[in-house]
Amino acid sequence: MTTNPTDATARAGSPPAPIDKGLRGGSVGLLAAVALGLSSVAPAYSISVTLGFVTLVVGHLAPAALLLGFVPILLTAFAFRELNREMPDCGTTFVWTTRAFGPAVGWLSGGWVPQIATLIAMTALSRVGATYLLEVLGLPALAGDTTAVTITSVLLLAAVTAIAYRGLQIAASVQYVLLGLQLLALLGFGAAAFVRADAATPSFAWLNPFAFGGFGPFAEAVLLCLFIYWGWDALITANEETRDGDRVPGQAALISTLVLLGTYLFTAFAAVSFAGTGTEGLGLGNPDNAADILATLAPPVLGTALAELIQLAVCVSAVSALLTCLVGSPRGTLSMGVHRALPHAFTRIHPRHRTPSFGTVFFGAAAAALLVLLTLVSDNFLGDAILSIGLLIACYYGVTALACVWYFRTWLRDSPRDLLLRGVMPLLGGLLMLAAFTRSAYDMVDPAYGSTSFHGVGGVFLLGVGSIAVGALAMLIVRARFRLFFREGRRAVAEFTPTED
Repeated sequence: MTTNPTDATARAGSPPAPIDKGLRGGSVGLLAAVALGLSSVAPAYSISVTLGFVTLVVGHLAPAALLLGFVPILLTAFAFRELNREMPDCGTTFVWTTRAFGPAVGWLSGGWVPQIATLIAMTALSRVGATYLLEVLGLPALAGDTTAVTITSVLLLAAVTAIAYRGLQIAASVQYVLLGLQLLALLGFGAAAFVRADAATPSFAWLNPFAFGGFGPFAEAVLLCLFIYWGWDALITANEETRDGDRVPGQAALISTLVLLGTYLFTAFAAVSFAGTGTEGLGLGNPDNAADILATLAPPVLGTALAELIQLAVCVSAVSALLTCLVGSPRGTLSMGVHRALPHAFTRIHPRHRTPSFGTVFFGAAAAALLVLLTLVSDNFLGDAILSIGLLIACYYGVTALACVWYFRTWLRDSPRDLLLRGVMPLLGGLLMLAAFTRSAYDMVDPAYGSTSFHGVGGVFLLGVGSIAVGALAMLIVRARFRLFFREGRRAVAEFTPTED
């Protein structure tokens, strides 16, 4: 007799069809899915605020760090693709990890962790978008004023919440324009930097994976690079609204990650070639430049007038990613609500727009509240927030990759394809992610790690590991409220029958 519900349902035949949650099915194609995936990463913003920190850690090996950081991302993307082909549910990691490891792991690592990571990212994105918007509008005094930036950030959150509330098709149409501007700006910056007379000739040595000065710098740089690539999985939350939802989102995920790799390597090579990695002036090793490399390098590379287009691109990038966050997260909590792991309110769908109405407004409001709170606690939270997000990403990506291996374990002997794509590659990706998580969590305890600390403990550690600990505590509290989900385990997701809460 089978005692594992996963084995029983997995090998008995076709997987259970996703529950109709009221979303508008078949409204998104491959191109729109790729646009959503790329936009959610915010390529212009991500490379601008992360490349400098990576260079501070590994110098001219920043391109190598970008390449190595991509490896676990690619391996994990295959895990996401295979799991989505089997279970195309907008709950994605929540559903997959619940089916593989049970409700506790599913609720915490597949539900709580990615949602908290997204909320923290939204605070940083809204603040960056607001700062650049005020700069572009010719209001530098307000851009330097914390109160003005916070108010503008909240207004941006309200605007993108309204767009996301009105439907995925409108959001995708807006993303085409926003994404095109970002990629064009990065391509123009890189091309102009390469042709400057004082630019150095790019070297393949910058891609040498064996030149890092120890595992510590390597792990820190890779964790930073996880933030650069993170977000592409948001497109998979639209799988129930995508044509061929079991196939197209997986294709879009792989295309998105490969486009990101090419864009980032091109920009990094251009920046290192033009500015070098020195610790003074325009050098990428100058700590004063780390927080915003493009803002520092754009004027000498493009001139003052065209440099404003780079500022606009970073602003658009942050706003674009905000919009995708407000598309993805409410669909994740919609699935959790449908499976009775969250309050029934999260299952509310707007009758005309066919969007998760309560969830969309909830995330917009929650991000605004968290932004105000973090700003009041410390005005230097942005860098620490980015670092802590990397920790959360490594956690839930790693668990999801291992969930792929465990869920498909009885398939692995069926064919070389299954062994490679459902076993070996996800296993390597999961182990790499969790190794980066463990080493980085150890390093982050140091109060000198990041910009803030509290009672001798690094603020990055408190934001990252503290968020997971709070989630574990929250799960213990909600178990009493959602007994059916936590009692039935995997079957609560695999054999769901909808009822009113």
